[in-house]
Amino acid sequence: MDETQNEELELNRLMQVRKDKLKELQEAGKDPFEITKYDRTEFSEQIKKNYEDFENKDVSVAGRIMAKRIMGKASFCTIQDSTGTIQSYVSINDLGEESYKLFKTYDIGDIIGIKGFVFKTKTEEISIHAKEVVLLSKSLRDLPEKFHGLKDIDLRYRQRYVDLIVNPEVKKTFLLRSKILKEIKNFFDKEGYLEVDTPILNTIAGGAAARPFITHHNTLDLDMYLRIANELYLKRLIVGGFDRVYEMGRMFRNEGIDIKHNPEFTNIEFYAAYQDYNDMMNTSENLIRSVAEKVLGTARINYQGTEIDLESPWRRVTMIEAIKEVTGIDFNAINSDEEALAVAKEKGIEMETTKQTRGYIINQFFEDYVEETLIQPTFICDYPVEVSPLTKRKPTDKRLVERFELFIGGREYGNAYSELNDPIDQRQRFAEQLKQRDAGDDEANMMDEDFCMAIEYGMPPTGGMGIGIDRLIMLLTDSASIRDVILFPTMKPLGNA
Repeated sequence: MDETQNEELELNRLMQVRKDKLKELQEAGKDPFEITKYDRTEFSEQIKKNYEDFENKDVSVAGRIMAKRIMGKASFCTIQDSTGTIQSYVSINDLGEESYKLFKTYDIGDIIGIKGFVFKTKTEEISIHAKEVVLLSKSLRDLPEKFHGLKDIDLRYRQRYVDLIVNPEVKKTFLLRSKILKEIKNFFDKEGYLEVDTPILNTIAGGAAARPFITHHNTLDLDMYLRIANELYLKRLIVGGFDRVYEMGRMFRNEGIDIKHNPEFTNIEFYAAYQDYNDMMNTSENLIRSVAEKVLGTARINYQGTEIDLESPWRRVTMIEAIKEVTGIDFNAINSDEEALAVAKEKGIEMETTKQTRGYIINQFFEDYVEETLIQPTFICDYPVEVSPLTKRKPTDKRLVERFELFIGGREYGNAYSELNDPIDQRQRFAEQLKQRDAGDDEANMMDEDFCMAIEYGMPPTGGMGIGIDRLIMLLTDSASIRDVILFPTMKPLGNA
């Protein structure tokens, strides 16, 4: 019998012991699962932070048993509620013989209610002197060993509920996540943006270059797509007369899984009429700095051992200038596709047959040589038109567009445009994307006739941006993987599940 089988047998044995205890309680008319409510008056953190207000006062608390010390006729236990932990002193003199006997059978992980008064022990630990202890829920499974917690990374993500119980730092991350989301919304609300909802089920997967998830609507007998972006709907609202709109929500992309990518993720997109990509730089810089200061108390943070300065003005540099700084190659002096392709071959960069133009090559040089060097917050501006089908061209160079991406710590955090509002140019860009799809690029944009019709009614000059919320939360919580900031990340089922 191997080690895994031995572990399973031991787990089954321990679980059966707990089931037997539950059965005894039920046969004695003390089934904890019949209790529907418990009136608690305080939380552990509230009591410990305001001891002077609670000293010798009666309280009622509830939580999960995380530790027990049985010492004959008196015992100590520690319970954990949603705010923290607190110790309780439990004695036979206060509970009575029968109730104290029951208390001693309770297991680590059981959920109990305690009524009693607040005091300090001889070691000055704030505690509750129990007068009543009630079992509210029986835990049938053992928690991970208390001094080591749940450390298996894969198991932590699969059993997040256990992860939250035994690893307090994990709960802290998700409490910070909630605060960050609230501060983001507060920022846009104060800036006069309107929060809106747009469809998650789409007949066309548009607004980004990504492979979609496909589903089927039975009544309409129609294949549909989970949204990869909400851009095209939000710009329809700009056409309709809402000057500033934003939406934060789940997006879905049928792509790889790694420390930066999860198939479903949280994103925010925001659009402002009569603005351009320079305004979007200002807005996004102010947003992230403001959120950091309000949630963390500082805009100078540490991410995975690297100091990141969100406080100082952020650098702005064109893609071509950034490539020249790192490689010495100046694409301003390379004006033909043939010249660019020769330079790419010289550097060993392989380009797909449908992407052997100067613009695609510039973008590939940036991704291969520059992206990972951008540690402090940097706006990379002025992208090739080939990789930006929804962006307005630069008046001074029609081969480029008014687009930027935000990079911090060598990763992209946001993407923004001076939005393309020329319906004729937009239709031509979509047509070019269709050629890419026909050539086998399943991430190229689809033709969206309704969106083309919308901007034919006239869309004002508009700035728009999307920010990956999960990546931003990784940065602000010093989390190494996107799975550390998503409560239930996508996982491959175990066994035959």
